[in-house]
Amino acid sequence: MNNKSKNLLLGAMLLLRFGTAALTAVEGTFQPSDFVNSLINNQYLLESIRLTRLAEECYGQGEYDEAIRYAEEALKYAQWSDMYVTLQMKIKGANDAITAAQKRLDWAAAAGALQRYAEVYAAAQNTYEDALIARSGEEWDKARETALRVIALLSAVQELPALPAQYLVQSWDLLRDCLWNIAAKPQIYGDPFKWTVIYEANKEKLSEPANPDLIHPGFVLDIPSISGEIREGLWVETLPLQR
Repeated sequence: MNNKSKNLLLGAMLLLRFGTAALTAVEGTFQPSDFVNSLINNQYLLESIRLTRLAEECYGQGEYDEAIRYAEEALKYAQWSDMYVTLQMKIKGANDAITAAQKRLDWAAAAGALQRYAEVYAAAQNTYEDALIARSGEEWDKARETALRVIALLSAVQELPALPAQYLVQSWDLLRDCLWNIAAKPQIYGDPFKWTVIYEANKEKLSEPANPDLIHPGFVLDIPSISGEIREGLWVETLPLQR
């Protein structure tokens, strides 16, 4: 073996050894996750390390041809390790993005996006399906980018405070409270014609169930959700300040 070949062989072994030492140093600085462990201990890298050690032993014993063979094999496995790590990172990136997109869709649905942002939500849902299709076809980069578009689409969705689930009836003289007027309030339904919804939900509790016009001050009406909106708590109307 000439000096040039020896130098190339030594350089290859040093490169492999440096990579191994760097991984060992990283592993010792923190407790790696299972995913990181799977990358650090992948079969290709472990085989590359084993072959590197054999190449070093042969080099030290002057068996240069064997050292070259082991070093070449070690480099090949190191390249395969790089390819494996890159692929696993792409897969994880796609899966993480899809999980985040699903969580955002669930949040948006709970925030009433199906009613208030119907077109945006539908577009986001379709885009999410595209991300799943890309993942099933192992198009990892496309799956990740498509899933991230879902989150971008849903950025327009704003969570509104929960609407009341109950309403405290007050007197006609003070607030003109009747089922028609109550249904018309924006925090109730914003539509007086929805008074029948309130009536049907509460008529069994009324003093005269057959008479929707008779509701007494102090009575607590249940306000049903009619389009998936979030409702909780009791609404007590306050009077405007008198000057």
